[in-house]
Amino acid sequence: MNQAAQTYWNEYWERQGREKPASVSAWPFGADPDQLARLVIEGVKTATCSALFSYEAEQEPLPSVGDYSIILDGRDEPVAIIQTVEVTVVPMNEVPEEFAVAEGEGDRTYRYWREVHETFFTKELNRLGREFSDDIPLVCERFRLVDVKS
Repeated sequence: MNQAAQTYWNEYWERQGREKPASVSAWPFGADPDQLARLVIEGVKTATCSALFSYEAEQEPLPSVGDYSIILDGRDEPVAIIQTVEVTVVPMNEVPEEFAVAEGEGDRTYRYWREVHETFFTKELNRLGREFSDDIPLVCERFRLVDVKS
């Protein structure tokens, strides 16, 4: 986590007057960090997904309910804090339309979500030496907006 994110995290919890959680992660959304962060701040984007293979390749733990994350923009500056409220692992071809809409991207249709995510995951999996298939496992995460950096 960079210094700006750490400072934001510390200041947020100082304002709360409560003990801060032991861990937090800081990251930008993949395809278009600025636009996707804006959708989170506007309350349009309340979900995200990642390929399970990416977590395995990076040896990263899966998100858990209650986890906090600092959302970074395209310049790695902190813009918001979210908290995970649900995590499921689902084959891509079984992701429900309602989840795709909760991702808040494009025209907010399942068709748009499917096309954009197939393109994104094809590139990501190729980078990992894997091929895309309709049933790749996705880590589907729902979150709530906790704070917007002023």
